[in-house]
Amino acid sequence: MTQTSTSSKAVQVRAIATPEEIEQFLDVPAKVYADDTNWVPPLRSSVAKQLAPDNPFLQYGKLQAFIAVKGESGEEVVGRIVASVNQRLIEREGKNVGLFGFFECVEDSAVAQALLQAACQWLREQGMTKARGPIDLSTHNNCLLLVNGFDSPPTIMMPYNPPYYPQFIEQDGWQKAIDAYSYHLPLDRPLPTEYEKGYRIAAKSGVSFRRVNLKGEAFDQDVEGIYYLFNKAFANNYSSTPRTLEEFREEAEDLKTVVDPDIFWIAEYEGEMVGFFMALPDYNIALKHVGGKLNWLGILKLLWYRRQINQARVIVICALPEHRRRMVPLALIHLGMQSGVQKGKPYKQAELGYVYEDNSPSRKVVEATGAKVYKTYRIYEKTLV
Repeated sequence: MTQTSTSSKAVQVRAIATPEEIEQFLDVPAKVYADDTNWVPPLRSSVAKQLAPDNPFLQYGKLQAFIAVKGESGEEVVGRIVASVNQRLIEREGKNVGLFGFFECVEDSAVAQALLQAACQWLREQGMTKARGPIDLSTHNNCLLLVNGFDSPPTIMMPYNPPYYPQFIEQDGWQKAIDAYSYHLPLDRPLPTEYEKGYRIAAKSGVSFRRVNLKGEAFDQDVEGIYYLFNKAFANNYSSTPRTLEEFREEAEDLKTVVDPDIFWIAEYEGEMVGFFMALPDYNIALKHVGGKLNWLGILKLLWYRRQINQARVIVICALPEHRRRMVPLALIHLGMQSGVQKGKPYKQAELGYVYEDNSPSRKVVEATGAKVYKTYRIYEKTLV
């Protein structure tokens, strides 16, 4: 048990081990964001699944979850964190880097420091020499810390946190590793003509385009094609780790119910998938009313409030390098955006991102649409001594 002192009451950090402590861990965000109208409660079952003993992550990694409590009897839970070791990341980078994630705490710097120090101490005990975060086990899950753009809710599958988190983390000696940006694009005006021209060039060069399949064997084939294309195109992404096809398929099944095929396009050349444009309706607009629980009442609320969804998030614009000269990225953006504003579609605006600050090619393509940076995110690192 790690213990530190505040000016008022002691803060204790406990490694959670019991079902009751897991419930306390899951309860923390509701306390932190009680008065924050922009917060979208994550699905409680989804977070619990990542801490469960049967999480596939535990086949190649390990983790320890902690909660921070205050009060003479430790009855007030005021924060949480998870320290993790992802062996795939260590093998990819060739250094002993550990992660922290699932970080939440009340507005008390002593609580934040107690949690971060407990996570770092656990990582040291596992032989780690560097810590990085926030990353929830891998960058394929929730990651990044919001550092600018607190005036609007997060879109689907994007993080959100109080404005005081960056200060608390930096006070504990963490330094910026990399920033990432999300862009806002109103859809009330057409894209520059270069995008339609790019589509015509791509089509004339032999590239064909179609919507993603969502049923049967065709869906399975598309998932497999996207998996191999994603791994090939993004193998060198910052802090990225490879997933198995089985893990990717499970994620695809989870997302299938929220996909709108009109804004999910695939590019093919000579029968081979060479690019894709993946956008999703912003279901956070509906999930905000669900309260993190998809019981029968939560499902009814989700069905009711999804009628208010009027924006989308463009998650991935992917094209193999050898096909970029055929203007595949521009063509995919043209098709995705054009389909998103056709008659009967609800989308009035889109978020594009996130894009790492050092990804100049993607940033240029996105910024050429007229989209503007409206949120900035950060990942931190700290040397463990």
